[in-house]
Amino acid sequence: FYVDATQAPWAPHFQMYSYVTKDLLEAVDDAFPLDPARRGIFGHSMGGHGALTLALRNPGLFKSVSAFAPIVSPLNCPWGDKAMTAYLGEDRAEWAKHDAALLIEGGAAQGVYDDILVDQGDADSFLADQLKPELLKAAAQKAGQGLTLRMQPGYDHSYFFMASFVDDHVAFHAKRLKA
Repeated sequence: FYVDATQAPWAPHFQMYSYVTKDLLEAVDDAFPLDPARRGIFGHSMGGHGALTLALRNPGLFKSVSAFAPIVSPLNCPWGDKAMTAYLGEDRAEWAKHDAALLIEGGAAQGVYDDILVDQGDADSFLADQLKPELLKAAAQKAGQGLTLRMQPGYDHSYFFMASFVDDHVAFHAKRLKA
């Protein structure tokens, strides 16, 4: 999960939020002649969760966002309970800062992202208990946020799933990064 841990033993070394939003971007910017106003982010599963929450919490850093089979609400799944308790402690208000469904429902994407692309396999064994894309869809509808949630028939949580649709995500980002 892309958070800065506050709990032992994780806190001193597990600072993924800061690493991706500061250290990694600074390293990329220093190494390559890129326009920081033209960045996109996407990921798979926990990385999909990270892509969504990092983009939603830092709208100035990313111009586009998409995800493959993301964990959309750590407040509402066993993986979230385990990880967020370990990294952030028992205070669920802290967890909410890293819950994509709640961030979207609260309007974090409005005026920033015209659309958010999410692909999810309908044969994913983690779909019902862990991923819960219906929570993201409901949040987007409530907030009036553009969300393209594509349920891909017969696909699971595997590399093959991602490889099958990554071209669509690259095109999705390219369209937004050119504008």
